[in-house]
Amino acid sequence: MRCPNCGNVDDKVLESRTLANGDAVRRRRECGDCGYRFTSYERIEEKPLMVVKRDGRREPFDRNKIEAGLERAIQKRPVSRMDIEQLVNEIEDKTAISAGLDRETSTNLIGEMALEKLEQLDKVAYIRFASVCRRFENLDEFIQEIKKLGRKK
Repeated sequence: MRCPNCGNVDDKVLESRTLANGDAVRRRRECGDCGYRFTSYERIEEKPLMVVKRDGRREPFDRNKIEAGLERAIQKRPVSRMDIEQLVNEIEDKTAISAGLDRETSTNLIGEMALEKLEQLDKVAYIRFASVCRRFENLDEFIQEIKKLGRKK
């Protein structure tokens, strides 16, 4: 560690303490050249959860995007704000777990998780979300999805 007083990189650690429930380490150091004492902090730099889009782009996971999509799907439906919040939390948790060590997941996987939850919550919202997520292009695709819902009962 470079000494803030003289710029020398030769130092020794005098004391180390764990801070913030193990999220950081505080180290007291002494410069080997001028004897100046200073403190440094270490924190783990976590790799952010990334989402791979359909076109191959990668962007950081954004909980607000999922929430906005679900809110559009449940618009004017008898679904409470608390239900949506819980749904978003479950999707976020499942996404983090399924991403694994590489910390990447796809938009398709997130969409399918949302559909799985919406199917249990509200069938109309499920069809609305599915039409966007699965990119329905004609009426037949809507009808097929509705028939699948009817068979699952």
